[in-house]
Amino acid sequence: MSNFLVKSFFWVAISEVIYNLSAYIIHSGMGRILGPAQYGRYGLVVTLTTMVVVLIGQGVPTAMAKYLGEIYDTKLGLIPVIKRQTAKIQFALIGGTTVIFFIVSPAIAYALRDPSLANLFRLSSLVIPAFALASFYFYYYTGLHEFKIQAWLKTSRSIARLVFILGLALLLKAKGYALEGAIIGYILAPLSIFFEANLLDKFKKIAPVGFFDWRKLLRYAWPMTLFLIAYEFLITIDLYLVKGILRDDRLTGLYNGAITVGRIPYFLFYALTIIILPAVSKSTSSENHADTKKLISQSLRLMVMFLLPIAILMSVYSTPILQLFYGKKFLDAAASMSILMSGVAFLTIFYVMAFALNGAGKVKAPMLISFVGLATNIILSYFLIKKYALLGAATATSITSFVAMALVLAYSYKFFGYLFKFSSFLKIMLASATMYFLSTFFAGGHYIFIFWSAILFAVYMVVLFVLKEFGSPELEIVKQLLKRKKVGKKTAEEEII
Repeated sequence: MSNFLVKSFFWVAISEVIYNLSAYIIHSGMGRILGPAQYGRYGLVVTLTTMVVVLIGQGVPTAMAKYLGEIYDTKLGLIPVIKRQTAKIQFALIGGTTVIFFIVSPAIAYALRDPSLANLFRLSSLVIPAFALASFYFYYYTGLHEFKIQAWLKTSRSIARLVFILGLALLLKAKGYALEGAIIGYILAPLSIFFEANLLDKFKKIAPVGFFDWRKLLRYAWPMTLFLIAYEFLITIDLYLVKGILRDDRLTGLYNGAITVGRIPYFLFYALTIIILPAVSKSTSSENHADTKKLISQSLRLMVMFLLPIAILMSVYSTPILQLFYGKKFLDAAASMSILMSGVAFLTIFYVMAFALNGAGKVKAPMLISFVGLATNIILSYFLIKKYALLGAATATSITSFVAMALVLAYSYKFFGYLFKFSSFLKIMLASATMYFLSTFFAGGHYIFIFWSAILFAVYMVVLFVLKEFGSPELEIVKQLLKRKKVGKKTAEEEII
């Protein structure tokens, strides 16, 4: 990877770690404050509302990031033009979506066979514009490669979420409105970041110059939006089917806990999608195919190298991990979380490669694969949940994730060509199998599992080093992360960072 990409990934990855750490502190706190049954209701409301933002509110901003990524260092005058056109489209889209969601809230509650959720859904409708405003600037800075600003805003949002969500939940708990307080916190936190992001926009003083066809945003955004719709339903439909089929708030809360904790690896590597979309967009628009293939190859190899051991360790130590986050009330979710970890690994690879294809302008393929995955997950979940409850839901999601990953890798190979050496994959699998075998000798206690995990991961890395799969190139990347910038005149690339 280039020095620019390595440092970009470093800044964004750190902010993503902090952001998701705050999310898990919130989920852990809400699980303890509310208990499994109420936590299940909390998960349904918050997940659905934030999913709507992802479904409807990210397609157009992602298109903005793509086109800004192509011109940010060559045509500065187009930056305010593209930004303004995106804002107009987004305002109309999000405004209409918020009104519709508020109106249909009772119907959604009825579909979930719990009319008491209607007022909670109405309140949570305000989360949609709040999240959309914050996300707009998130993608804006992505397109401009302003990753330090983006990382700062993400970190600020982490702190705001902790203060507003947990603070209001605890403040209103005595009055019996802890759940409502948390939802209000979900509204206020992103709103505060929107105002902060606007103040930090150093490009807003640039005079608009040139013409940009706003229809290009929509042409890119509609398949991207459909991709996000299918993808979000793909990864959440099992939770709603658990609620609808089993009709048990406790089981829904347990499964929500398993999903939330189990997706830690997915969120760790989410930072890669932020970097890879504008980077691939830039290289493909310049017709620099060699750089594109190199970027895809190195990103995929390093992701697989670190993703597999994390997923395996979380599967092995699911019981103490759940106890650490939620307490003993959620231990019945450990078996389903162990199964889910394979699905999380497959899903993470699918998502990152889908964004690589989106950056290259191939938005329809990920969209179609997501719809295939969604249909597969609905069919499998319907039958397996009835027979095996939570274990069936986890199994259905894992099988579906493998199908989606296989399809996106096949298409990526066809489009990009070489991904990474099969021999490298075999070495990573061998090291992972060795680590898994040794893990059977280390029982996971409440906290001791953290120590065992560190030992096992070190063994994994030693095996890779012996097999010459991890060596000087990867160590060079670490050196680049730790290397301080030289004092003096910065290059244009450093200025962007």
